[in-house]
Amino acid sequence: MSQLSTATLGLLPPRIRCPSYDRSKVKLGIVHLGIGAFHRAHQAVYADDMLERGDLRWGILGASLRSPETRDRLGPQNGLYTVALRGSDHTDYRIIGSVIRCMVGPEDPAALVEAMAQTDVKLVTLTVTEKGYCLDPGTGQLDESHTDIVHDLAHPSHPRSAPGFIVAALRLRHEYGLPPFTVLSCDNLPANGQKLRAVVIRLASLTDPVLGSFIAQHVAFPSSMVDRIVPQTTDEDRASVALALGLDDAWPVVTEPFTQWVIEDNFPEGRPDWGASGVELITEVAPYEAMKLRWLNGAHSMLAYLGSLAGHLTVAEAIVDPNLGPFIAAFMADDVTPTLTLPAHANGAAYCAALLERFRNTSLKHRLAQIASDSSQKIPQRFLGTARDRLGLGLPLGRLAYGIAGFIRYTGGRDAMGAPFVLNDPMAGTIRQRLASAGATPEAAIDAVLGLQSMFGTDLLTDPRFRLPVLQAYQKLGAKPGLWFD
Repeated sequence: MSQLSTATLGLLPPRIRCPSYDRSKVKLGIVHLGIGAFHRAHQAVYADDMLERGDLRWGILGASLRSPETRDRLGPQNGLYTVALRGSDHTDYRIIGSVIRCMVGPEDPAALVEAMAQTDVKLVTLTVTEKGYCLDPGTGQLDESHTDIVHDLAHPSHPRSAPGFIVAALRLRHEYGLPPFTVLSCDNLPANGQKLRAVVIRLASLTDPVLGSFIAQHVAFPSSMVDRIVPQTTDEDRASVALALGLDDAWPVVTEPFTQWVIEDNFPEGRPDWGASGVELITEVAPYEAMKLRWLNGAHSMLAYLGSLAGHLTVAEAIVDPNLGPFIAAFMADDVTPTLTLPAHANGAAYCAALLERFRNTSLKHRLAQIASDSSQKIPQRFLGTARDRLGLGLPLGRLAYGIAGFIRYTGGRDAMGAPFVLNDPMAGTIRQRLASAGATPEAAIDAVLGLQSMFGTDLLTDPRFRLPVLQAYQKLGAKPGLWFD
């Protein structure tokens, strides 16, 4: 079977949507750091929409900051790949052409910095996950002891971290006399633009206070909220895409039909006409961020821990569990909702109902292990803001106790039947070491993990309104696996 590429586009069935624009005339206006599946299923699709409307200024240079795999897979395909939109009973296929070039940061950091400093680049966007910001999870500030940050301080022109690349490129543009690009975070962090701004300014100021001051005064870091469920692509997915296309695609992405992007409209050097593609361009993103992080991401993480412990593998399996499904619905409606201030036009009940329906999409096969990865970086955003708000309102911790206790149980790496699963977390070793040293009692286990100030701060362990419900949930999780929802 032939491979998807510019030369083979003409072989695709007529029902497959393909780029109609001349890709050879597209300019690279966006550099994206962290070109993973989510970016290719979300922001790159919006960029493709711009190109289809004839605005050829917004092609993407996608940069991987770790693995060369995306560059190596997309290279022979001239950057083309398939987005498979899977509804419950139908799949649509679209070939995306907005990724014009790929680079791998570690192979030649200076070359990527130079590419980011080119005149046509107006935007640098990011999907590097929570851990890619090199934040201290407890404080939300730059972790100056982070291995990559220590390297970038010593070698500022050959960075490793996403903040390091941004600082290096802004320095070079400043030296060239070019206006700075706008930096747009697309990761699941509350106030992601503000957090990224603080990290970049701090990193720049540590080596060049003048540059730090320039960035603070002249560089825009709008916040955004992104929403689309994108599971990891499997060999089975690749086979089904190949069958539909009649061509091999080495790097397709699978996603749901739903998509949403809300952006703070602050782009001094211009931006694409995203509004024509349904992007919500507004002045205040925070209410949307809170809705998504606490309802969708919070429920996802709750499903990941409790569903895995109950022996489920995917979101769709876990959400139809007769105990877990109603528990998640009640968590969203009763525990999260009182902590939110919704946008004027938002219907919270309808939003939650739609989320539950999205979770039931059996065609996606969204693995719980994917959601549970890097949990130590996610819990502060997905659970702890809700927890602190509930306590501040004089409300009990509620079902959040099971999410946090479930995470602690999850770090043991075995489900309710004793079957092992892989734990992928940068703090997995630290947490397991603390648990091993703490002793066998539930109290010791809880205190060992809640005592991690980088995750839980200094206030929660000493607050009995938080600690006691988590302890009780932890005990129930051990005593009645799969039957502890109340």
